Amino acid sequence: MKKKDVRLTSLVKTSGCAAKLSPSALHSVIDKLPVMKADDLISGFEGAEDALVYRVKDDIVAVQTVDFFPPMSDDPYTFGQIAAANALSDIYAMGGTPSVAMNLVEFPSCLELSVMHSILLGGQSKCEEAGCLIAGGHTISDPIPKYGLCVTAFMKEDEIWSNGGAREGDYLVLTKKLGVGVINTAIKGGECDPEVEKEAVISMTTLNKRARDIGRRYSIHAATDVTGFSLSGHLTEMMSASNCSALVEYKRLPIIPGAEELAKFGFIPEGSFNNFDYVYPLVDFSSLKREEKDILTDPQTSGGLLLALSESDAKDFVKEFGEPSRIIGQVRKKGEKLIYFV
Repeated sequence: MKKKDVRLTSLVKTSGCAAKLSPSALHSVIDKLPVMKADDLISGFEGAEDALVYRVKDDIVAVQTVDFFPPMSDDPYTFGQIAAANALSDIYAMGGTPSVAMNLVEFPSCLELSVMHSILLGGQSKCEEAGCLIAGGHTISDPIPKYGLCVTAFMKEDEIWSNGGAREGDYLVLTKKLGVGVINTAIKGGECDPEVEKEAVISMTTLNKRARDIGRRYSIHAATDVTGFSLSGHLTEMMSASNCSALVEYKRLPIIPGAEELAKFGFIPEGSFNNFDYVYPLVDFSSLKREEKDILTDPQTSGGLLLALSESDAKDFVKEFGEPSRIIGQVRKKGEKLIYFV
């Protein structure tokens, strides 16, 4: 087989954000680390925020994040686009505008360098769309290809969207459809309908820039993006940080058509099992079917923004944004569980 004929997804065990370390394993390590503090460090890894926040001068802060993962697409340009969109998303989840980025590349000797060139071009195309400059990076040789970005934004401190801050009575809005982890698993196995794959790719390559732009016109009480820890995982973090609980109606969730059927057939990414184990003590799934639980713990790659707003702002946001955004539930007084799915 020639180098150029190697399928990217054949080189990896897990695809996209499904390759994230188990949240339980991650917390077992970072929760034991000594916290490094500084007067100008506003938010570090201990707060479960999407990016660090560091004061640069007066009321100006730097917001910085890093994200990379193995391919979920055999097309290198598409892989680059998705990885870049996913990395940029953390900045949008903080309410910021990406300013400058650096490439992170791990690349195997079994692939032609033209493949890496296409990956980087894909990433650059999304950064150009975001108005973000790529100004360097780092590469290493590795048997498993991986790509992503370290991204920095600059903004006023009082404009930051926090993961905490959701209030009792707030409505929860999700801006992208769920199910891409299940779909990516089916794609890797060669068992995905082309139309289902097409919709998933469009979703993953779509920036959360428009959601951030529209959100800026409303009062966002709490925000995050839905990625590798799934809707359940990221919403539990939001509710924990806000000292609240959430009631979510499964029938309201935007889901890519075909994803539930694929879940029924067992196309479940490894990350989904890790997510389920992590959120099980924190979430009430009791009224749901097995495949519905799989969608709720499905690791999303380049997923949408999850926002907590007042009832009126949430309704106006969804009306302005249009499909596929939905109001999916409501913030309630803190209960025994962090999320109740009905």
